[in-house]
Amino acid sequence: MKFSDSASASRDKETQMSRKMVVVGAGMVGVSVAWHLSQRGHQVTLVDRREPGRETSYGNAGIIQREAVRPYAFPRDLGTLLRVAPNRQIDIRYRPGAMMANAGTLLKYWQHSAPARYERIVHEYASLISGCIDAHAAMIAASGAEELIRRDGWLEVYRSEAELTARYAQAQADAQRFGIRFKRLDRAELAQLEPGLASGAGNDSGKRLAGAIHWLDPWTVASPGDLVAAYARAFVESGGEIVQANVDAVERTGQAWRVSLGGGAVSRQLDADGLVMALGPWTQEWMTALGLRIPLFVKRGYHMHYAQPDERALGHWVMDAEVGYLLAPMRQGVRLTTGAELERLEAPAHLDQLEAAERKARELFPLGQRLESTPWKGARPCTPDMKPVIGPVLGQDGLWLACGHGHQGFTLGPVTGKLLTQLIEGEAADIDMTPFRVDRF
Repeated sequence: MKFSDSASASRDKETQMSRKMVVVGAGMVGVSVAWHLSQRGHQVTLVDRREPGRETSYGNAGIIQREAVRPYAFPRDLGTLLRVAPNRQIDIRYRPGAMMANAGTLLKYWQHSAPARYERIVHEYASLISGCIDAHAAMIAASGAEELIRRDGWLEVYRSEAELTARYAQAQADAQRFGIRFKRLDRAELAQLEPGLASGAGNDSGKRLAGAIHWLDPWTVASPGDLVAAYARAFVESGGEIVQANVDAVERTGQAWRVSLGGGAVSRQLDADGLVMALGPWTQEWMTALGLRIPLFVKRGYHMHYAQPDERALGHWVMDAEVGYLLAPMRQGVRLTTGAELERLEAPAHLDQLEAAERKARELFPLGQRLESTPWKGARPCTPDMKPVIGPVLGQDGLWLACGHGHQGFTLGPVTGKLLTQLIEGEAADIDMTPFRVDRF
């Protein structure tokens, strides 16, 4: 696998319209980019080693998070650091080898999480999040995927009255600043909305819940992978092509980009005016081969599906906020997703975090039996400043990146596709794209 060198080109030339495009990576971000390019008249080929939506986009919590204006910061307060240090928490675990390998990037992550700098990032990040619902709505309509969508929000439940009150105060401030809608639920209101939460394995476990924040704007998805697949079908119906193959090499040849494919039954070359790399956590290795460095690191996550109880089935997506896992009533069963694990991308699975989350979840809700023999494992591509990378690679005419979306690739895929297509078309984007430029590092 290799990239070849290319001569530097002007920024003006990079924003000229390209009629023939290749998008590498068929997760939510890549599929969305391909769909938007196709809608604007480009001839687009989408390439991935797997079917669309079968990697990170398959395994997430399935929430289009309009309320998520605050990206996950590196903890800086002593109390949180002391809590996390023993490495037994459900919301975050780490592997020392991965921490050492990413020490410089994680230090920058810690620096960007300083209060003043973080608040500036929130403002920039919120400009991107604000368009997520409208962008998904257009693709849902085009793909006929309405049956997968629910519009009754999700629940962030709290065991402590003090923690709930603190979160409520932050929600009020964000609602005024960013136009987010929510409702605070007390214990009785929460029990009425989700009576099953009071019937977990623990003694009177429901009474330990102080209440919840009911986020009203987000949409939830019954099967995230199926939604990506539906978007991919809409892309093909609009004239796009999907090729399932390994990418062996990418090189600049004259005025075109050449993508060499191999593996399986496919062995061919694709020549295009423009190339979009949307490979999530795998973008890093391609950029390194090109001689560029995008400081990506990964936060891995796990999920498992469980049978719904015979009575009082879970009706809403529920996050146990002070513990750090989420329960989602999906097509495949109740999906339990863990928090983050700081580990190398391809390291073997460590299932202790999932097992600890399952034990805590059974105190809260009567999960049925496991429905799969092996838990799912995936990786979120993260940047130290918590913002995705969206835009042209300067000096590489026709090369564009869409990666580093962290916890919100599923939420931000369609709006990323819309904005990047505007840049490729040479138009002014709907928002200021400066905070997401490739060369900011």
